[in-house]
Amino acid sequence: MTAFLSSLGGVAEILILVAIGYGLTAIGWFDDHSSRVIAKVVTQVALPAYMIDTICSRFSAHELATLLPDLRFPVLSMALLFALSFVVARVIRVNPKRRGLFKSMFFNSNTVFIGLPVNLALFGPKSLPYVLVYYMANTTIFWTVGVYLIQRDGPQAAHFDLKQTLGKIFSPPLLGFMLGVVLVLLHVQLPSFLMATLGYVGDLTIPGSMFFIGIAMYQAGIKNIRFDREMLGVFSGRFVFAPLIMYALVVAAPVPLLMKQVFILQSCMPVMTNAPVVAKLYGADSKNAAITVSATTMFAIIVIPIVMTLVQHL
Repeated sequence: MTAFLSSLGGVAEILILVAIGYGLTAIGWFDDHSSRVIAKVVTQVALPAYMIDTICSRFSAHELATLLPDLRFPVLSMALLFALSFVVARVIRVNPKRRGLFKSMFFNSNTVFIGLPVNLALFGPKSLPYVLVYYMANTTIFWTVGVYLIQRDGPQAAHFDLKQTLGKIFSPPLLGFMLGVVLVLLHVQLPSFLMATLGYVGDLTIPGSMFFIGIAMYQAGIKNIRFDREMLGVFSGRFVFAPLIMYALVVAAPVPLLMKQVFILQSCMPVMTNAPVVAKLYGADSKNAAITVSATTMFAIIVIPIVMTLVQHL
């Protein structure tokens, strides 16, 4: 019960920030332009600064050197989910015009805008390396396999753009993480004033992320959510199959308990907020994607305390 109440408190922090973003959008303070600006500030400025500050100030070279082999768990988990998405899409008869989008939403998690704040609220800064390991796998698979699947729903023939894909994978947050790792491994200490500045800027990450989610939920329109078979199919991937598969992979593995907990929690995050953007870019069903992002984000508020309680008993 203590773990459940603690996780409820962590989720409540996130929910209040989302509600503020939603409310400010409802009264006209935020709009679509605000959403784009906040997303840019978070992903291109605040989050990279947060990565560098946290990695340099809280982790040793030995801790970071042992991280990369852990990539196998999220990669294998997402590969299994990818295969399962074909089965589920066929069983529930997903509309052929949304089949690629359905599969992409089925196996990709919102590891930054929701996953990062939730893990920091529940586990603290020590969870960051594991959050980032999952993020590395998730963002790579989304911007390759996930985007290709969404493209197939659009009117144009799907193609793979290596330059564009690499640009998305090696995004500012990942580059910030990599720079922080290099600085630690080389035992380079940044000046205190620079670390303080990075800390101030990095502190914008969590409230900015939550405001962005609140804006997106308002714009999608909660009243438009319909729990049809396709929506429930995505729910099964995000909140049932993903954590069960990850649990099966890590439960007996000789790895730190915190890593197991973070990976299981990251696996059952809602649909990536990039899905509607990519769907709109390629002429797929962006409205359906936006509604699914909102629905899974809302439902995650219920799922996260339950999963958090369960992982405490690993």
